[in-house]
Amino acid sequence: MNETFSAGAVAVITGGASGIGRAAARRCAAAGMRIAIVDVNDDKLARTRDELAGTIGPDHVTAERIDVSDAAALVALAGRIEAQWGAPSLLMNNAAAFVSGGAGGILDPLETWQKLFAINVFGPINGVQAFLPGMLRAGKRARIVNTGSKQGLTNPPGNPAYNTTKAAVNAYTQNLQRDLRERESSKVSAHLLIPGWTTTGDAAHKPGAWLPEQVIAFMAEALERDDFFILCPDDETPNAIDRKRIVWNALDVALNRPALSRWHPDYKDAFARFMHQDLPAGFGG
Repeated sequence: MNETFSAGAVAVITGGASGIGRAAARRCAAAGMRIAIVDVNDDKLARTRDELAGTIGPDHVTAERIDVSDAAALVALAGRIEAQWGAPSLLMNNAAAFVSGGAGGILDPLETWQKLFAINVFGPINGVQAFLPGMLRAGKRARIVNTGSKQGLTNPPGNPAYNTTKAAVNAYTQNLQRDLRERESSKVSAHLLIPGWTTTGDAAHKPGAWLPEQVIAFMAEALERDDFFILCPDDETPNAIDRKRIVWNALDVALNRPALSRWHPDYKDAFARFMHQDLPAGFGG
């Protein structure tokens, strides 16, 4: 039995009405947990609430329409949840915004950048600020999972605003985990979920992508090992490829190469050769 998902424990999941968040909520329901799902889509919230209630009963699920950029609303929710059920043993800051079609470029409207930062960066920060004090007071084993992105690690061109927010989530979550690790008597840990290509929302499932349930199953196994980085593969890109791409990106700094050299014409052949080599011992390749 995975101790993260245990009967009677409390889970709070933002972005919990669809995709990865809904899959996490289903996993929690199957374990008999009490669940608060947070989202801004009323229809999906209602459908997911009803589905979960059918599994664990209506008294063990609450659906809250809250924008995670609203810090005060999350603080109020934390107070209600703690008073009703106690502090969560699982806080999953999963809500995110993404702009497609090339939006989020360098000179795109400032409002686009601000919206992405408000949800993708301050959403997790607001969630931690709201729920962590109660989790620490409870003195029980608990986990915070922040959903990041491979784009925050490898930084591919095309959506700099989104990439920047997810790079911030990576940096924030690492600092959060160190803070928790250094706190005397803290039993709370932080983890960074890094999904691969995943079918989410209303998109049709495509060959190569993982289903959200696969991501959550992988996450559960990683949490059982107490992994911090939960780097998910998919059916198109194995972990070995992801690790090489991440190492190459980090070496841009160490070797003083041009920014994003993976996409620089002068480094095209060098990158191809690198990807065909085994990583040195210790890199996990």
